[in-house]
Amino acid sequence: MTWTLVLVLAAGAFMFKVLGVVILGGRTLPPVLDRCLALIPAALIASIVVKDTFSTGQHLVVDARAAGVGVAVLAAWRKAPLPVVIVLGAAVTAAIRAL
Repeated sequence: MTWTLVLVLAAGAFMFKVLGVVILGGRTLPPVLDRCLALIPAALIASIVVKDTFSTGQHLVVDARAAGVGVAVLAAWRKAPLPVVIVLGAAVTAAIRAL
């Protein structure tokens, strides 16, 4: 990857952001679209977690990471504090890898 490509991609990303501000200006979005846009960050984070948990390169893999994420999800569902969720997930993953 060349620096020219990096700069072109950065300029393109910046222009997309500016274009959104210019087009929308001071207008408000319809409530349905506003609710959908509010869900995008959670969906992106969830997709990244799933991809990183169940894949290695181009291959589907179920290993200790899946158990760690499962325990972390269970702890988050039970409303454990975030540091506890992270430590539990890491500890379960490490324990299974050690076996």
